[in-house]
Amino acid sequence: MPGLDPLIHPPTRLQLMSALTAVADAEFSTLRAALGVSDSVLSKQISALVGAGYVRSRKGSHEGRRTTWVGLTDLGHRALREHVAALRDLIEVVDRPAGTNHTK
Repeated sequence: MPGLDPLIHPPTRLQLMSALTAVADAEFSTLRAALGVSDSVLSKQISALVGAGYVRSRKGSHEGRRTTWVGLTDLGHRALREHVAALRDLIEVVDRPAGTNHTK
């Protein structure tokens, strides 16, 4: 059974990666607003995920200003799916009636 990924598990990173599943790429300012975090917090989280190969980051222009675009990599998609599967397994354990001890 795949386990929880400690790199993805912090709430801001999990929310960031989850948000990126809905788009090919997202603009930095859009992600910042959606997550309700500061530029520095978001930059730090993106850097950690880029370092692991879970997200990619590129600079570009949007409406005449420089911006950063962020997207999930194939490795990131796979890691997130495995992390979510591990969370579901934990939820299943919690939802079992007391006294049952069945494992998959």
